[in-house]
Amino acid sequence: MSTLERSLQVLDESTVHSNRGLLRSKESVRYLQQHHSLEQRQLGSSLLGDSMLDSVQDVGMFRMADSDRGGPLSGSQMSLVAGSTVSYTNANIRECTKQLCEEFLQVVQRYKNASDVFDAMDELIKSLDETLVQINHTAKQLLPAGRERHLHAEEMWLNAERDTWRLMACLYRDRMVTQKQDNEMDDLPLVNSEQTIISHLYVGNANLREYQMIVDWLEQMALYQNQAELSHYMSRTVAWENTLHQMLQVGQTAFGSGRPLVKSLDPDAPIREKRALHDLDMEDQMQLAKQVFLDIRQGRLKEAQIKCENYGQAWKAAMLEGWRLHHDPNYVGEKDFRTRESIDGNPRRDLWKKFAWQMAESRMLDPYTKATIGSLCGHLDSMVDVLSEHSWNDVLWAYVKIQIDIRVESEIRSHCIKSYLPMPDRYWNGKKSLEQIFDALEAHKNVRICMAAKDVDKVIQKYIMLDDIPELMRIVDGWLEGTEVVLIPQMLRFLTHFVMFLRQIGKTFQEDIGDRVVKRYVEYLITLGVPHMVAFYTAALPPNMQLLLYSRFLETISDSLQRKQALEDAYSFGLDVPTITVYTVERCRMMEPETDESAPTASGKLTELDQQKIFSLEWLTFYAEQRGELLWQTNSLIRYFLARRSIEAARKTFAVIPADTMELIFTHYGSKDDIPCREEVSIREYLCYQTYLAAIQGYNDWSHIFYNGKPKPPPVVKISNFTERVTSEHREETYRKELSNWEARIADVTTLTRDLLYNVLLFPEAGWLVDTDTMKPIPEEDEDWQNRAVQMENLRKLCIPEIVLLLHQLHTLTDRHSENLLLADVLSSESRKLYSVFPKHKLAETLTKIAESSLTLMNNRKDPFVGESAKK
Repeated sequence: MSTLERSLQVLDESTVHSNRGLLRSKESVRYLQQHHSLEQRQLGSSLLGDSMLDSVQDVGMFRMADSDRGGPLSGSQMSLVAGSTVSYTNANIRECTKQLCEEFLQVVQRYKNASDVFDAMDELIKSLDETLVQINHTAKQLLPAGRERHLHAEEMWLNAERDTWRLMACLYRDRMVTQKQDNEMDDLPLVNSEQTIISHLYVGNANLREYQMIVDWLEQMALYQNQAELSHYMSRTVAWENTLHQMLQVGQTAFGSGRPLVKSLDPDAPIREKRALHDLDMEDQMQLAKQVFLDIRQGRLKEAQIKCENYGQAWKAAMLEGWRLHHDPNYVGEKDFRTRESIDGNPRRDLWKKFAWQMAESRMLDPYTKATIGSLCGHLDSMVDVLSEHSWNDVLWAYVKIQIDIRVESEIRSHCIKSYLPMPDRYWNGKKSLEQIFDALEAHKNVRICMAAKDVDKVIQKYIMLDDIPELMRIVDGWLEGTEVVLIPQMLRFLTHFVMFLRQIGKTFQEDIGDRVVKRYVEYLITLGVPHMVAFYTAALPPNMQLLLYSRFLETISDSLQRKQALEDAYSFGLDVPTITVYTVERCRMMEPETDESAPTASGKLTELDQQKIFSLEWLTFYAEQRGELLWQTNSLIRYFLARRSIEAARKTFAVIPADTMELIFTHYGSKDDIPCREEVSIREYLCYQTYLAAIQGYNDWSHIFYNGKPKPPPVVKISNFTERVTSEHREETYRKELSNWEARIADVTTLTRDLLYNVLLFPEAGWLVDTDTMKPIPEEDEDWQNRAVQMENLRKLCIPEIVLLLHQLHTLTDRHSENLLLADVLSSESRKLYSVFPKHKLAETLTKIAESSLTLMNNRKDPFVGESAKK
């Protein structure tokens, strides 16, 4: 009997059906266990392809595999890693992922307290599950028959994101709950139970618990993504039935083997005799070995043993039991010596492990059998040989699983009273930290794994496992600023909620980087145009960013109802709406045209920028307490338009102010004495513009009537008979009546227009566009006030001479020359000093024209001077 046979005989066959996972920390992975059945049902209808180890969680796999065969992942613009591109043009996927933004917002709003953070994470995972099921169902319906199902970039990210949330839920439950509850534990004395030692180790060692949670997480991801079963392994049979049949029916088999077959059917026969099995059995043996390892990779040891038993290889099922920790309950506490309880685990675990190590290094066994044994005895190379051609997750699983095995073995040998067979030095030399493991993955000889280590999801998962959030945020900041990695909207959504999660649990990190992440997400939400979403996430930013971002969002809204809704949402989430609206209006008002548009258009039409500036004032009309600010901003814009001589734009700007503005301002402050200085001068300036625009409109109406309303005399015709004479006389009579009516009308309109123009020149108190003296404090150092004073003075110099010339033209065209002489007295009056706003040359020109009116009166033998009676 060989050494291997003797070593296998010492195994206790009764442990074949014992419970799995004595190395599992039940408390630490409770979250994963609770959701196992639910997620299996959900994911059962959303399988994403063939049963492969390197499936959805490795985004890099889809990038490389599809791009190599010219699939839909080539030739697009979204990069998950430097140098990689995938396609994401599916409109249905984009609609589903947009809906995710709304669902995530609802979850975050429902769970605001730190105590609810894990309930929120469960809801987020559920939303991602449902979205992936919906995407997969829609894609299958649209997929033509016979076409291969490809994953889009956003769909791949959603799978990776869901896995990341699951990882965070596991690790942070332990970090925030279990580790806080752990008390200092005394050192464990030497005992006889390996289970007791490891249970004590898991309770006291947070790092080992996290290692175990990472392994369980990786195994469950593989399980969710590989649901296919090999059905022919599920029927009970005998081992190597084709070889047995050929041995029993020599020469009578239809499909025999051309090579010499084994002469015995014990498990070691092929190796001992160096003979082969039947070809069909060899193929089945290889498939079984592969499937058993896949089950181990998925954390389904029990299922792997059932497959071995159903295939008639109970010895292989028993071989998978040798790693179990030994525990003899008969030595614990006070026991009745008349009854004896069964022993758990393997009493000679060290012997099994030593020979399992030799099996993992043997060249006589197939790679998958070696990998299976190696995963249970801590042999890394045997697993890496099989997993190197698979995914980043698979290799990480192998490394971390080995670390657990080494630490468990070291603890057992340190605290157990037994003596153990020594393990090879290579076994102990395999101990690494998580940092060293990730360094090894980044330097892996397989290019796929090396590149996958740079993927966005893998980098995030890495630093979550290391609990190095500051370094992760520095990398995220590089993603935001750089071009090597293009962060698609769904990545920004995840990173934003990741930042909010860290803030909710009180985790310290670089807040400025977190703010930039949220800012980028808000910029994406602005393109969606959903006010409550933009308002909620904007409220998570510092005030200066809130001001800039929400103002930018407001600039994109043109509908009045939508504008009101945007402000209501901003109020509900605590944004400083008054400051934001004022900033929005001022920002729009300060915009400069790309081309020279300083002069008004000849047709009087407003430019698009002018209309935008005017329309922006509507932001200040929704709330009564902002009417004072509305007047201030409107006056500023009117000054801008009047300086450009764009009267039509100024008139439209003036029309923005609601009719009840004055009433609301007085109601808000209670009385005139309580109105602040800023509002008081704004009201006076507003009335000045009202007067000026009315005067200009009156003159325009007079000009239209004077030039276009005057009736034309009938044409002169040659009269040859009585009928023509009567007709001509009737035309003359009609013309005289119309002319008389026009003269009466133009006289009335002239008087009205004169009064409107004089209202500007004789504006009450200090004069037109001159602030009255007030006892209220004036912010003289305020730049806006200084600019306003300069602009108003310049407008007086521009508009008052214009009004004077219009009055002179009005009087001259209507032969009211004596009233021009009165205009000279108004200009020279010291009460308003209107002459001071005239340049010298323009004042001289105006006085020359008035002198012409005096000369005209003299020529007409009228009084060239205006006496007191005329003034009256």
